Amino acid sequence: MSLQGKTAVVTGAARGLGRAISQRLAEDGVNISVWDLNLEGAEETAAMLREMGVKAIACKTDTSSAADIAAAVERTHAELGHIGILVNNAALSPFCKFEELTEEAWDRLMAINLKGPFLCCKAILPEMVEAGWGRIINISSSSAQTGANRMAHYVASKGGVIGFTKALALEYATSGVTVNNVPPNFVDTEGLREAPLDVDAFAQTTPMKRPGKPRNIAAAVAFLASEDADYITGLTLGVNGGRYCN
Repeated sequence: MSLQGKTAVVTGAARGLGRAISQRLAEDGVNISVWDLNLEGAEETAAMLREMGVKAIACKTDTSSAADIAAAVERTHAELGHIGILVNNAALSPFCKFEELTEEAWDRLMAINLKGPFLCCKAILPEMVEAGWGRIINISSSSAQTGANRMAHYVASKGGVIGFTKALALEYATSGVTVNNVPPNFVDTEGLREAPLDVDAFAQTTPMKRPGKPRNIAAAVAFLASEDADYITGLTLGVNGGRYCN
């Protein structure tokens, strides 16, 4: 069964990995509902996708808000139809020394990075189960596998995403819905370039001596969304240039 004509929700798709994932799915004929707090960027992504020949809409969505998600789902149903693919990509990734990390900052990050995928799955998974087919791909992080300096809250949230993925995969294994996650590492996006990090110098500490490209993550997501991956669930598919070996 082709993905042609199916509808995907991609969160955090105004730029970076979310935009690349949306474009890669569009290459397979998938219509895309682009969700992001940055509406201008989301509209730019949607316009690019429409130029590729698929249907695409942009929804200003705070994925930590059940009300925002409900409104975005309703609009997606009205304009694009049934949702068969969900990519939980929206996340914050700040650096902060643990001694300076506040409860407020911890809670805000958890609301986006961990509560967000939970709320999106709660809103969309039932229609996948009803249809007997669905793909959920959560974007986690290799930092949850290795640890990361000055990112305790981020690492904890992404570790939660990996555990959440495994639990959902088992619970829905007979439903026709697969649940997997992709933990990127050191991918050259706008967010990486904005981080307090010498990207070129850090690249020399990695096995491949270079950062990954957004298309590398997008290709993994597209595979997990495909029919070829229908017997894969609960998988953590690392795309990290050898920095973490399973």
